[in-house]
Amino acid sequence: MASRKLRFALFGNVHQSRKSESVNTIMAILAARGAEVCMEKTFYDYLVAAGKIARGCVDVFEDGGFTADFVISLGGDGTLLRAAAHVGCKGTPILGVNMGRLGFLADIMPGEIESAIDSLYSGGYAIERHTAICVDTGGQPLEGNLCALNDIAVLKRDTASMITIHAHVDGEYLVTYQADGLIVSTPTGSTAYSLSNGGPIISPRTGTLCLTPVAPHSLNIRPIVLPDDSEISLTVESRSHNFLIAVDGQSEKCAESTVLRIRKAPYAVNIVKRSSQSYFATLREKMMWGADNRIKN
Repeated sequence: MASRKLRFALFGNVHQSRKSESVNTIMAILAARGAEVCMEKTFYDYLVAAGKIARGCVDVFEDGGFTADFVISLGGDGTLLRAAAHVGCKGTPILGVNMGRLGFLADIMPGEIESAIDSLYSGGYAIERHTAICVDTGGQPLEGNLCALNDIAVLKRDTASMITIHAHVDGEYLVTYQADGLIVSTPTGSTAYSLSNGGPIISPRTGTLCLTPVAPHSLNIRPIVLPDDSEISLTVESRSHNFLIAVDGQSEKCAESTVLRIRKAPYAVNIVKRSSQSYFATLREKMMWGADNRIKN
């Protein structure tokens, strides 16, 4: 095993205590290898308050204010999405440890942590580059992140009335959606919210984006796949004169007059995969894709 010194940045889930149970295991494994460790402040404060770690045991950072060789995300896919937002254009590879349910992106199980970290030292891993997308709101301020690894969705705010979404691609009119919303997803996000609304599964290595309507009021409207160098412009009409924009699930209110422009981000999100892992095997295992009880292995 290589003896080089590595620095790790840790992100974790602060909403469910069971999703932080492996933090001491990870820190012990890293300490045994002489690694440097820093931890995102919200996660650190939560662990200290819960008595899971001692105050001052690691360096602490806020938002994206860290430097590291690798990021470790401890939680589920949502935690990994949040970590990716803070990594941003740094390009730091992210290792996702699954303490949640599905774990499609964060696919290292707690019992596999030590072997996964060993692979980082031995070089027995691969880096998957995942497209991210960003939204420009034309000066309308948003408090949250403007870039997404999974998807950016435009959604109605009320529970009764659908919204009207006028969509253009590279300046050319595409279609007007009468629906509860519209999802612009990356290939990574194709197995998330888009899939639950009838969107296609798209391999991460394809250079595409997908527009998937949410509960469209027409049998003629279907998801459409576009090149990922497209600029997608959206304008919204709503009875309430505002709507929600959700960036990787984090939603905010937008005024009806806002013009949204969605493009591929100028960086990719790098996710660590062990050399033995396969996207299609994960698809079959986690999503039960192609499962048929009539077929006996």
